[in-house]
Amino acid sequence: METPHHPTVGTAPETASGSTVRITVATPDRMREVGRALAGLLRPGDLVLLTGELGAGKTTLTRGLGEGLGVRGAVTSPTFVIARVHPPLGDGPPLVHVDAYRLGGGLEEMEDLDLDVSLPASVVVVEWGEGKVEELSEDRLHVVIERAVGADAPVAAADGTAEGTGDGVGDHDVRTVTVTGVGARWAGQDLSGLGRSA
Repeated sequence: METPHHPTVGTAPETASGSTVRITVATPDRMREVGRALAGLLRPGDLVLLTGELGAGKTTLTRGLGEGLGVRGAVTSPTFVIARVHPPLGDGPPLVHVDAYRLGGGLEEMEDLDLDVSLPASVVVVEWGEGKVEELSEDRLHVVIERAVGADAPVAAADGTAEGTGDGVGDHDVRTVTVTGVGARWAGQDLSGLGRSA
């Protein structure tokens, strides 16, 4: 069975919910660049859901996002504290970084985190948040990071870009990042610039 090959950057047709862009990312540095580019689109009140298997690059992307927002403190996985707040160094919004992996239920389990209070003034990024925090906002970005595998997977080139098709060498480094805007906030928003960063 053939796996569809996604171009390095491609936008899906725009829907009422917003638009979608797919980005092929070959190195952790490129993943951070995507995060920095994403930060340029975000404003206080934005919710970002990050989905991807363990080791996919969710925290690496969030680290770049924190750099782009200009927040204080190293962005690391908040697994053992559930949520970590990074205050801004300048006039930008704080970054609230949440790991919902160990939370089994929906929003009610997260009420103690006061995310609904933090959201209007902050950018809130929730790893493993799919199916758990969508009630926080009708407007959100959903970022899915998948490992590109199989014979049609791009191979990492020496410059960190993805090119060609897989021959088993370097395929484990390549990720496909799909960013989808949901809600009125992202309707008409051009996400294609995120791909140019990678």
